Amino acid sequence: MNYIWLALMVIALVVGAFTGRIDAVTKAAVDNAAAAVEIALGLIGIMTLWLGIMKIAEKGGIIRLLSRAIRPLAKFLFPSIPSDHPAIGSMLMNLIANWLGLGNAATPLGLKAMEELQSLNKSKDTATNDMATFLALNTATICLIPMTVIAVRAQLGSANPFEIISTTIVSSTCATIAGITAVKLLQRLPSIRKSDPNRIVESKHIAEGENHD
Repeated sequence: MNYIWLALMVIALVVGAFTGRIDAVTKAAVDNAAAAVEIALGLIGIMTLWLGIMKIAEKGGIIRLLSRAIRPLAKFLFPSIPSDHPAIGSMLMNLIANWLGLGNAATPLGLKAMEELQSLNKSKDTATNDMATFLALNTATICLIPMTVIAVRAQLGSANPFEIISTTIVSSTCATIAGITAVKLLQRLPSIRKSDPNRIVESKHIAEGENHD
């Protein structure tokens, strides 16, 4: 991402210099930087509200109850994870944040979930199927209430900032189905199955046992 942003800035400066509009490029950069600060400050209230609600839900045990409710689905999506493992709760909190459209809040929760999944990884330099599934689910998850986008639209003066909810639900649902289908199908490919850390370690143990015999 750093290289992409650097390339965009360099291209803008070069094009501005060649077209004689370098002053316009500079003015646009300054104006949009100021607008970004205003939008970010406007998001503080709604982000704080929902983060507080999620924290209350966590302390009140609601997250634990939801974890039990989705256990059958989690077992299908993440078959290698024990049902009582902390990774289930961390992933659930990440998904809830994404369901509410709180991308900034979901990021640290997603990192925590990945850390928990890594603790189950038998080959630390290779992602497991469960980690790949969670990444797909986190990237293309269902968004029920896109609060961040709604807040931005309201901040920019939209007449009806909530009108995107229905289309967001439909599009994000399609993205989730496509993402999960793709990752589950790819996991069946022989080349992918051979690189599964769990299978690699199991094969090593089998080979060591045969050598001992």
